[in-house]
Amino acid sequence: MDSFGDHEFVTNHNISSNTTNPLDPEEFRRQGHMIIDFIADYYKNIENYPVLSQVEPGYLRKSLPKSAPFHPEPIETILNDVQDHIIPGITHWQSPNHFAYFPSSGSVAGFVGEMLATGFNVVGFNWMSSPAATELECIVMDWLGEMLSLPESFLFSGKGGGVLQGTTCEAVLCTLVAARDRVLHKIGVDKIGKLVVYCSDQTHCALKKASQIAGIHTENFRVLRTTKSSSFSMSPDILRQAIRNDIERGLIPMYVMATIGTTSTTAVDPLAPLCRIAKEYGMWVHVDAAYAGSLCICPEFRHFIDGVEDADSFSFNAHKWFFTTLDCCCLWVKKPSSLIKSLSTNPEYLRNKATDSNKVVDYKDWQIALSRRFRALKLWLVLRSYGVERLRELLRYHVELAKAFQNLLEGDKRFEIMVPRNFSTVCFRISPSSVESSTVDDQNKSENNKEKGLLERTNEVNAKLMDAINATGRVWMTHAVVGGIFALRFAVGTTLTEEPHVVAAWDVIKEHADDILNAYR
Repeated sequence: MDSFGDHEFVTNHNISSNTTNPLDPEEFRRQGHMIIDFIADYYKNIENYPVLSQVEPGYLRKSLPKSAPFHPEPIETILNDVQDHIIPGITHWQSPNHFAYFPSSGSVAGFVGEMLATGFNVVGFNWMSSPAATELECIVMDWLGEMLSLPESFLFSGKGGGVLQGTTCEAVLCTLVAARDRVLHKIGVDKIGKLVVYCSDQTHCALKKASQIAGIHTENFRVLRTTKSSSFSMSPDILRQAIRNDIERGLIPMYVMATIGTTSTTAVDPLAPLCRIAKEYGMWVHVDAAYAGSLCICPEFRHFIDGVEDADSFSFNAHKWFFTTLDCCCLWVKKPSSLIKSLSTNPEYLRNKATDSNKVVDYKDWQIALSRRFRALKLWLVLRSYGVERLRELLRYHVELAKAFQNLLEGDKRFEIMVPRNFSTVCFRISPSSVESSTVDDQNKSENNKEKGLLERTNEVNAKLMDAINATGRVWMTHAVVGGIFALRFAVGTTLTEEPHVVAAWDVIKEHADDILNAYR
């Protein structure tokens, strides 16, 4: 029994004397150095690993114990297991030979910022819970908005503002809910079944999921057709006609999402005319620039978001192509009050003088969750460590690498570029003419059947090419199917990628194209 004033406490001295504090500073220092060395060695040797993990489903359960350890294990033993069992099951997104999907780029500044954020481990749901977390986020979002030449109406100085979400999916859901409630406030909540959401057939699936969550009737989710002739961008004319058709049916157009750099082909929707149409009908326009928004800090690429001044919200992912680790989605809105009205909750236990003063931002009211991480730290470190000009240089270098890859493709008559390259992603395929010359066609088929058969064979050849490339472990690429055409995507943007990696990838592509086409002869 230990005495403390007039109270006595029961303690087990054996337990307290034999247990290391889980947050002991010196042990943290020792293990922290080991982890830094481990990660540094990982990056030093990352090219030695196959980019795409080669393990089979369920591999890890066979390698690890069935139950958690009863007694503590040293970090040295744990790191050995990370090396032996975890790394083989990692697909190495930071590999310089990663050309799949879109990049998930990193940097020393991004990692160090993440370490600081994790180290402080603050829960910054409102201003009072950590003033620095809120105020730094406001500042960083204004800095970045100015770098993008966003209109002042999107900045805090212009009564708008920015917030760091986890992903685009969260940003889209928040803006969709705000748009929904803005309309329902006028027409009544019982009319939710009349609200209509619009996008193109190239829009990210995040919007469909957000619409389902927000209660939009599935039959009121409009997917507008795009064509190769317009490089798969959304047609203002088709949008206008769809809106008119819905109004005639007694429905209410509510939200349209325009994309700058679609996932499949990096198509660019025409912002200015789409915004003009939406404005005529009082619709919310969200601009999704998840991938390509980063590049718009470069003056020569800023024109891709011309027209954003008439949108209601704009977002891009700093964790994609802005050297900031996952997760970090930057969202700006013209009217923060729209988010706050839809997303705020004010229970008694969160009340405080700062919030009641209306002089501070409480970011809990700008997002889905209550708790939030100190994401602004890593973005702040990236901006300060590299500066605007260096960031521009890095982005331009990736575009130049994509141009170089495109030139290699164009020098080989077996391949064709599927759509114009806008940024640092090249969509291509083995051409139908190359497939046709490598196969025996059925002369008795009709012209339509011949054309259909050739398309099917061409798609089959390109799918085999991608699988063969990825099976080598030397390169990882993904695909898209647009207009019924299977295309390979070569997305440059991983921080460590340099010209030799692009050339080596081209050698792998050529080698397997030779094998596949020869097999058809």
